[in-house]
Amino acid sequence: MEMEDEDTLRGKYLIFTMGNELYGMEIRYITEIIGIQPITEIPEMPEYIKGITNLRGKIIPVMDARLRFKKAVREYDGRTCIIVIDTDNISVGLVVDGVSEVIDIQDEDIALPPNLNGGRGYIKGIGKSEGSVKLLLDCQRLLNDDELDMLGAIEPERYYKN
Repeated sequence: MEMEDEDTLRGKYLIFTMGNELYGMEIRYITEIIGIQPITEIPEMPEYIKGITNLRGKIIPVMDARLRFKKAVREYDGRTCIIVIDTDNISVGLVVDGVSEVIDIQDEDIALPPNLNGGRGYIKGIGKSEGSVKLLLDCQRLLNDDELDMLGAIEPERYYKN
């Protein structure tokens, strides 16, 4: 049954915006899309880790995609949302400027990203669709091992002890 579900998701990407650029990520990693929630800062985290939020009783770390990709800071507005992804058994909220649509991009329409100074490992490919290009993210590489360890160590009990 799981293989069947995975086949129906193959080639489907959620397209979201940051500024004028279009990005995509495979929908099989996305658990939900929510509006901006209250975010509690955690000391000594990288600037792009905005903190944690309580999502129906589950504590998840929140990362600002703009800051992660070294883009200019922008105030959150009515279109800003959080894409909750589940990767490596950790749920992470990714703050983006807005969500656009879900589209099909076939493997033959995906080019390898250019290797610019080693590049960033989280760009999986360049998707060509409807006359434009979308930077396709590799959800499993958005965070490196150290960051995953740091986020995996966030224990809800640590923040809610009396």
